[in-house]
Amino acid sequence: MNKKILIFFPDGVGLRNFAFTQFKEIGEQRGNQIIYWNNTAFPLQEELGYEEVKIKTQKIHPLTPFYCRIRKHIELNVATKKFSDSVYQTYKFPFNYSGIKNTLITLFVRMLIALNSSEKGILRIRKRINSLERSTEKYNYCKAQLQEIKPDLVFCTTQRATQSISALLAAQDLGIKTVAFVYSWDNVPKAMQVVETDYYCVWSDLMKKEVLQYYPFVNASQIFVTGTPQFEPHYDTSLLHTREDFFAQYNLDSAKKYICFSGDDETTSPLDQYYLEDLANAVRSLNTKGYNLGIIYRKCPVDTTSRYDAVIETNKDIIAIIDPLWQAIGKNWNEVFPTKADLQLLHNVCAHSELVTNVCSSTVFDFVAHNKPCLYYNYEQPQLKKGIRDIGQNYNYVHFRSMPSLKAAIFCTAKNQLENQLEVIFKGNLSNVSEGKKWYSIVAGKTPTKASEKIWEAIDAIVR
Repeated sequence: MNKKILIFFPDGVGLRNFAFTQFKEIGEQRGNQIIYWNNTAFPLQEELGYEEVKIKTQKIHPLTPFYCRIRKHIELNVATKKFSDSVYQTYKFPFNYSGIKNTLITLFVRMLIALNSSEKGILRIRKRINSLERSTEKYNYCKAQLQEIKPDLVFCTTQRATQSISALLAAQDLGIKTVAFVYSWDNVPKAMQVVETDYYCVWSDLMKKEVLQYYPFVNASQIFVTGTPQFEPHYDTSLLHTREDFFAQYNLDSAKKYICFSGDDETTSPLDQYYLEDLANAVRSLNTKGYNLGIIYRKCPVDTTSRYDAVIETNKDIIAIIDPLWQAIGKNWNEVFPTKADLQLLHNVCAHSELVTNVCSSTVFDFVAHNKPCLYYNYEQPQLKKGIRDIGQNYNYVHFRSMPSLKAAIFCTAKNQLENQLEVIFKGNLSNVSEGKKWYSIVAGKTPTKASEKIWEAIDAIVR
């Protein structure tokens, strides 16, 4: 068939799914010519030898971020009313009233939200965003690149980046078919669909249902259920190191069994360091009972805070730090990129830890893919005070309603339960793996090893 497919990276989040997995090789085996359309600072050609076209003009319209925020608020207001559910209001970030300039911007934003809070209003605002982006230099720049490349299809690796709007509009205006991949398990109910493409690839039947529910302008025929390449590396046995090699590489104690503490970003879990401290105290206590346990601390890749340092220093005899292998190519948080090596590292952290503990992260699925349990912290810390976000609201979010039962994860609902729950897990009497696998199947689809193939099947069907 030999079609020219442009894989578009508006930002770095799609790298691990579409540059570091077997995605490209599978597409080429099917006879496609693959070119990466790269809007990031990550050097695909240098690092991976992939054919790429760089997008050098980065400026979106200065009003686009404001209109995107307006769109998000309106979509959340419409969902609140439509489903009689206040949870959608918790997805909003607070307005900024500090100083005259911020106050004026906030008043402008709030006025437009009030004037457009309806399904028709959403379409009006989306139209406005599109017309702003069509007026930019970036739109013309991308259009010229597309006229030169002449691709059969543009595949956008995330639906949530404002950097992608003008490029995808340029493609559509030239009659080139466009597809967006819905990037994360929680994105649809959170009103994070920034782009409108001809087709969408989603993880599961659940996500397809959500897209149709929240975006009435999308038809069922535009949606392909493919799964996500995100979990494919967990099934690649060539990535597995022996326990001896892995422990030697990271100076782990081969006599110990390790619990992975997977750190969160500051927004999701602002008091995360205290959960690490609670885990360290529980491990210390269990070790006095004859257990020999340690902790692998894997931080959130974009967390640059020093908030864990004191806890790690106090417990350095039991906490081993294994940082994600991400690479900073610039000074901003969105210029910190995953690497191919980190897929292998995560595979081995899952394989050689006994379980994972964290606050509400999708690592539950990484670990159940390795038949390992996940414990979620779900209690308040005494340091919680006004102005600090309580982690409890995370578990009320819509994506947690996809759990087949409350046994799909192990919930620790009180600090004084933690030690006992860990002990019961180590005795083999408490696990979420079988229910967790059901949940994983609901969220990520029934064929987690075949996602790249299914995306290429969708692309072939669209191009035909």
